[in-house]
Amino acid sequence: MANAVAPAGPNARQPDVNVTAVLSHLAAMYPDARCALNYTTPFELLVACILSAQCTDKRVNIVTSRLFPRYNRPEHFAGLSPEELAEEIRDCGLYRNKARHIVQLSRILLDQFDGQVPESREELMELPGVGRKTANVVISNAFEQPAIAVDTHVFRVANRIGLADAKDPLKTEQQLMEVIPRSLWSRAHHWLIHHGRTLCSARSPQCHACPIEPYCRYAAEQKTTSPAAPVRPAAKAARKAASGEATAP
Repeated sequence: MANAVAPAGPNARQPDVNVTAVLSHLAAMYPDARCALNYTTPFELLVACILSAQCTDKRVNIVTSRLFPRYNRPEHFAGLSPEELAEEIRDCGLYRNKARHIVQLSRILLDQFDGQVPESREELMELPGVGRKTANVVISNAFEQPAIAVDTHVFRVANRIGLADAKDPLKTEQQLMEVIPRSLWSRAHHWLIHHGRTLCSARSPQCHACPIEPYCRYAAEQKTTSPAAPVRPAAKAARKAASGEATAP
């Protein structure tokens, strides 16, 4: 995979890290990285994304495993009241707002889009409860359009490593698009999420166990001041997966 990672272009923003090396290692560490939400249609993914706000993917999948066998099309949700749907998803967190948004957007899809999920980011973002991150997840995973959805993991990891140097998700997304080849945008999104969950956690990043450590801005700043921590099993597995598979140019 390392040979497939090329620079984004001569006019791209030049970060302080070796982008090619970082992406090559991430690709080797997480070759099977994919969307963690379970879905079979663009509409199911849209609903799952809305449910995922301030809720774990694991919990969302539990909720949708019982929800989608009965309700999985816009007309199904449009026929419910927000109160009825709220009772179905109340263990998902913020369930009243989510129920209202899902019912409203289902009715809009039927009235304005013939019951189909629009394929453009702009049209998606006009739907209730759909922000830029959700829109990017949908167009990337459901419609295979290059996009980088910046969630909390992508924001943290990208700015820690040095792929971005931004204070908000939108600027982070824009900077990532400048330095990552367009053909890798969607895959890089998943790599960064998995890295954030496996090694680069918010409170205890496992820098000493990370194959990206030699290229990471945060690690360079911290390695002389932070004591070594024990290597967790997940960290060992990630390092083993990358060992001998990714080489820096």
